[in-house]
Amino acid sequence: MPATPRAPGQRVCVVLLSGLGDVVHGLPIVNALKDAGVARHVTWVSEPMPSTILEHHPSVDAIVRYRRREGARGVVALRRELRAAARAVGGFDLTINLNVYFKSVWPVFFSGAPHRLGFERGRARDGIWLAENDHLPPRPRSHTQDMFLEFLAHLGVPHHAPATPADWRIAFSAAERAAQTAFLAERSGRPLAAVVPASANARKDWRADRWAAVVDGLAARGFEVALVGGPGTREVAVAREVAERAGVPTVWAMGDGVRRVAWILERSALALAPDTGPLHIARALGTPVVGLFGHTNPWRVGPYRAFEDLWIDRYTEPGTPPDPSRFDPPADDRMLAIAADDVLEKVDVAIARYAVLG
Repeated sequence: MPATPRAPGQRVCVVLLSGLGDVVHGLPIVNALKDAGVARHVTWVSEPMPSTILEHHPSVDAIVRYRRREGARGVVALRRELRAAARAVGGFDLTINLNVYFKSVWPVFFSGAPHRLGFERGRARDGIWLAENDHLPPRPRSHTQDMFLEFLAHLGVPHHAPATPADWRIAFSAAERAAQTAFLAERSGRPLAAVVPASANARKDWRADRWAAVVDGLAARGFEVALVGGPGTREVAVAREVAERAGVPTVWAMGDGVRRVAWILERSALALAPDTGPLHIARALGTPVVGLFGHTNPWRVGPYRAFEDLWIDRYTEPGTPPDPSRFDPPADDRMLAIAADDVLEKVDVAIARYAVLG
């Protein structure tokens, strides 16, 4: 154990590999570390896909990408690249492990930091807590963002619960701004509704025919509708079915990288999504988002302290209070309990309360 186990240090290695939503939740943590009045250098270890949201970020000085899917070759490359990153700053003082799974053991060890902070045994899994020498106090599981904020409290770093886009500070390059401007110039001028029809986990997803009905309802209310998402084969196939079933044309924005998805969401009037990374990007950018939850608990993984009146929660049992400590998936497919009219009712709430139609 280091002599001053709660000293944040000046050269910090943050280990948060995936998923995209979790990486977004990590942004307020590095912002607070940077804002604490110390000339602090932050290196972030991430898997390739979610790491792109870290590009151009003012609080991330270096990104080390762990190509975990390459197996042993990826581990060897990680060791080489992370040790080079450590040498470049004179060695890390502190490693903060925001992951709870075994995959994070390699970057924690390879960082070489004398102070390695992570979740305590009750919330960590796969024995990962053994790789660390400092741990958070035991607490029930809560919203991912709140659990990450515990690290700042443990280290004595001043912070507040993030609320506005300035608390996440997702930034775009000049080239991305130019591409965004060109994209918007091609639009109809009607408010843009970004529909994210699929996630990386099929059990979180909703039916394509119901999304198509929502697309028609959005168009009838005065929106231009874009289908937005990544390049995954299944996600693109779902979006293609939605476009084919819808009775109105849609803007095809599927197959894009995370950065393009982000700048589309930033200029959308409204986003609609299941529990997936773009939902959290939309929230971080301040875009109202209708969230569809049946497989996962929105009180643990929903848009952080925002747009709760736009959530559709079929995870929580009727008549029971929300419980953010629950993370077990239900045995049945509760996404099927969400009807198209349920989503369109939330769209009407967004129109009335958030002026998404201008």
